[in-house]
Parts: sequence; C-alpha cells; structure tokens
Amino acid sequence: MSEAKKRKVHTPEFKAKVGLEALRGAKTINEIGQEYGVHPAQVGQWKKEIQEQAKTLFEGGRSPGAIAAHQEPELLYSEIGKLKVELDWLKKKSGISL
Repeated sequence: MSEAKKRKVHTPEFKAKVGLEALRGAKTINEIGQEYGVHPAQVGQWKKEIQEQAKTLFEGGRSPGAIAAHQEPELLYSEIGKLKVELDWLKKKSGISL
C-alpha cells in the first residue's frame, strides 16, 4: 500500500525569500523552483502576490500611533507643570511651609 504524500507547509519567510528572488530576475522561475524544491507555478504565485502587496507597504503615511508617541512626553510634561503649580498654590493657601 502506498502512503499518501503530505502537503508541504512553507513559512512566510521562506515564501518571501523565494518570491523576492523571483522578482530580482537573476534566475528563471524554473531554476528557482528546482533550487528550493517548489513547483514553478507556486514560485510564480508568490512572486505575483509580493508584487500586488508591495503597494500597501507605503499607504497611509504615518500611523496615528507614531504621532501619538511623539506627543505623549509633551502632554505628560505639561500635566506635571500644571500639577506643580496647583500644589504650590495649595501650599501657599494652607500656610504650610517646608
């Protein structure tokens, strides 16, 4: 009785490596497929997917998180300043001297 072949599962890193090599064009898709043990049609699919997804890398510009992270220290320092002024005022009004 023959055993059923198990399907190979490739990591995203492997797919990216093979797809990028296909994009470079230094070797043919058949040569790349033979080198990595992957069917040439699969190499072509990974190459096409990288080409389609590449435009999304640069969409949106700066993320809101990056802008918020830049403004956060400024907000914290302004809050500290307000609290310090309020504390000084309360000390003065209560008559506590340190």
